[in-house]
Amino acid sequence: MKYAVLLPVAAGVTADPAWIGEYVRHAETCGFESVGAVEHAVVASAYSSVYPYDASGRMELADDLDIPDPLDLLAFLAGQTSRIGLATGVLVLPNHHPVVLAKRLATIDALSGGRLRLVVGMGWMREEVEACGADFASRGRRGDEQLEVLRKLWADTAPEGAAHDGEFFQFKGLMSYPKPVQDGGVPIHVGGHTKAAARRAGRYGDGLQPLGVAGDELRSLVGLMREEAEKNGRDPDALELTLGHSLSAVTPEKAAKLGALGAGRLVLRGAPSRDLNEAKDELSACAERLGLA
Repeated sequence: MKYAVLLPVAAGVTADPAWIGEYVRHAETCGFESVGAVEHAVVASAYSSVYPYDASGRMELADDLDIPDPLDLLAFLAGQTSRIGLATGVLVLPNHHPVVLAKRLATIDALSGGRLRLVVGMGWMREEVEACGADFASRGRRGDEQLEVLRKLWADTAPEGAAHDGEFFQFKGLMSYPKPVQDGGVPIHVGGHTKAAARRAGRYGDGLQPLGVAGDELRSLVGLMREEAEKNGRDPDALELTLGHSLSAVTPEKAAKLGALGAGRLVLRGAPSRDLNEAKDELSACAERLGLA
């Protein structure tokens, strides 16, 4: 089992360079596999969209909370560390043009020595997606095509260059360098709780990170991902499953139960404390409990 840590965005500290740098260096020392950075390019001050992961329909983050760009944050943290993996969790894919995104992701992967993992979602906040220039209703089809574009631009297509002729994006003869260090490009995992997300992971992804699901619903999504992979000539056994848990509550026994469901990674969420020593102690206690160090 791999154990990742979700960066404590709710504490309002992820844009503090000294705080977040020390926190992630400590996570690396503790033996955690990776850290994950969330994204909201903007938050509407009075959004009407329904947040699907809380009964209130509202996300737990304040509208005016510091939420730094996840890729810039991960690039900064790459320079602060040497081994720990760097992941988005999740990147709102419709917010980004895939040609520019391919270069940004490949650059981080190259400069970090192949430590990047991309976790994408289609976004739930209509106001955010539309402010970034994408149509909310067609974001799923657009997202599928974006993943195709990323793969094409990361592939070695010299000397003729990459080409794509789709519904949303068209180009030919494009050369995008540097390439990602990792074979096959940056690993792409799909976040979400829907059947569409599971199918997307099976067709285009390297794994699924379902949010807020368990039991039969989880098993159904994993089965759908595997079926979709087989339909598209891909190996379903090569796809990873990442689930969530709490830094303070996870135990080897709980991790083993989730592993029996197919999970190979747990993303752990800590308490939203602004006290750096307290936050580091939570990491240390979890690492000791799991036997990471």
